[in-house]
Amino acid sequence: MLMDSFTLDVSAIGGLTDDEFFRLAASNNELKFERTATGEIIIMALTGGKTGRINTRLTMRLGQWALNTGLGEVFDSSTGFKLPSNAVRSPDGSFVTNERWQALSDAEQTTFAPLCPDFVLELLSASDSLKTTRAKMHEWMQNGCRLAWLLDVASETAYIYRADGTESVLHGFDTILNGEDVLPGFTLDLAELCGG
Repeated sequence: MLMDSFTLDVSAIGGLTDDEFFRLAASNNELKFERTATGEIIIMALTGGKTGRINTRLTMRLGQWALNTGLGEVFDSSTGFKLPSNAVRSPDGSFVTNERWQALSDAEQTTFAPLCPDFVLELLSASDSLKTTRAKMHEWMQNGCRLAWLLDVASETAYIYRADGTESVLHGFDTILNGEDVLPGFTLDLAELCGG
C-alpha cells in the first residue's frame, strides 16, 4: 500500500511564514504540500491515473457550470487555500463565489487565497486514508465551507457535508448529487463521472 502523506515538523526552526511556505510549494511543483493549523507541513503522494481522470472530469463539469451561471470561480487540485485556522489545504475541486473572490486583492489571489471555499470536493484515492480524509472534510466545514462532497470510488460511497452540520452517506453510485443552494442547478451523475 502506498503512503498517503508524510508530515514534516518544522517547529525546531520556528515554522514557516506564509511566504516561505508558498515559495517552498512553488519551487517543488512535482510535490503537493499542505500545512496543518499547527504549522506541520504535509507532503502528499501524487494520485494515480484513475483518480486524476475522475478529478479532471469533475473539474470540467464544475467549471462549465460556473461559466454558464457566472456565479463564481472553480479551482483544481493544485490550488491551496489559507483557512481561518491558519491551515493551508488543497481540495481536489472547489468553488468560490464571485463576491468573495473579487474581495481579495491581486496579491491574495496570486498566493494561497486567504479564505475557505464555499464548495469543496475530495476524491479518496488508493493512497488516501478514509479516516484522515473524513477528518479533513470536518476541517473544511469548521473553517466555513458551505457544502462538501467526499467520493470514495472504490466503495461507491458519497459523503455529503453541509454547513448546518448535517451529513449524508450515499451507498452506490447510481445516484445524482445536486449542488443544493451552494451550487444552484449543478448536478453530478456519479455513475457517469466514475464509469469507464
